[in-house]
Amino acid sequence: MRLFKRDEGSDSGLPGEPGPPDEFQSRLWIQLGALLLGVAYVVGFVVANSDETKVSFVLFSTTTSLIWVILLSLAIGFVGGILLSQLYRRRQKKER
Repeated sequence: MRLFKRDEGSDSGLPGEPGPPDEFQSRLWIQLGALLLGVAYVVGFVVANSDETKVSFVLFSTTTSLIWVILLSLAIGFVGGILLSQLYRRRQKKER
């Protein structure tokens, strides 16, 4: 992805190349706006979930911010999904 406006004479006309400079510049502003909206959403999500909550494990319990509980659950689910997909892939190879 280019960050600077191209020269008028460098338009190659190849497929996949950015169009005219005006189109390129507008697409850049749209991407920048989407990035800023995403960052604002993440900051709002963290602030909204900063309340303290009690988490009970089998042998102990602790008090932590709700955002850390959400992120820990997301990480455990992500790693578990990767491990299960690897297990499934190995099982498929053994059956062949």
